[in-house]
Amino acid sequence: MSENGVRDQEIPFASGWVAAPNAQLYWESSGKPEGVPVLYLHGGPGSSLGKGGYRKRHDAAKFWTIGMDQRGCGNSTPTVQDDLEHLAGNTTQALIEDIEIVRRHLGIEQWIVTGISWGSTLALAYALAHPQRVLGIALMAVTTTNRDEVDWITEGVGRIFPEAWHEFADASAARPGERVVEAYARRMAGPDREDARMAALSWDTWEAWHISFSTYWQPGPMFTDERLRMTFALLVSHYWANDAFLAGDEEILSRIHELDGIPGHLIHGRRDVSGPAITPWKLHQKWATSKLTIVEDEGHGGPTSVAALLAAVEEISDGPGIHQP
Repeated sequence: MSENGVRDQEIPFASGWVAAPNAQLYWESSGKPEGVPVLYLHGGPGSSLGKGGYRKRHDAAKFWTIGMDQRGCGNSTPTVQDDLEHLAGNTTQALIEDIEIVRRHLGIEQWIVTGISWGSTLALAYALAHPQRVLGIALMAVTTTNRDEVDWITEGVGRIFPEAWHEFADASAARPGERVVEAYARRMAGPDREDARMAALSWDTWEAWHISFSTYWQPGPMFTDERLRMTFALLVSHYWANDAFLAGDEEILSRIHELDGIPGHLIHGRRDVSGPAITPWKLHQKWATSKLTIVEDEGHGGPTSVAALLAAVEEISDGPGIHQP
């Protein structure tokens, strides 16, 4: 127990910032430094670590849990809307190097990598770039952020929510030949900050609708704080409009076999209309050492999915060749 009576695993026992190109990256850790390291990659892009609920998930006597706010959001500085001149450098490749900067800063050789939603895309991209650093991978609400997935979540899913999508598309002010997501990305990164603010509000409204099939989510504003809303909307549209800055439309899927030998767990809700289960299913077909868990009554995450994620981390940690504290 800590001095204020809160369980140690409920608060970070350590936190700080580490320098990266054009950024100061915020990291925090909880649990046992001698334990099995577990990296948590948040969603978005731009959602940030938030209130740190992930810190309570893993056994603090067994695991050392590390979280980081991805560049441009959360406690990492500068926040993206205050640093538009460097927006072009906020890419998946930059985030992968940021993860390595944090790993080296903390003196970690290998870790279990976990991620949720966008965090699962980043986790897979990181593992493909640095497989020797990965003990295992556990993902929930699995995405690869390819063109097909982005077009579905910004246009195709409008077949389910036609009223909300019509408002979203109409508010995009897309130019002839411009995708809806490209219009939002252009406006939110543009010089007219009032226009950017209105675009972020429209984006927030749409996001709240298409995720509303999740059993624990109710339609309504995702962010009541205007700066948090802008951070999220600006980074999401930036990455989605650029196919997550991956080399090819199916880069992760076409290379996933390179992770054979690394245990992987793909956990996904059947009712996830924002990101249908076809994505983890395709990955599982080409990744020999992966396991696919479909949670029939949940959408984009939920308590059963979280429980499956925790069990996956435990299973990976009990595998051969992993040091136990």
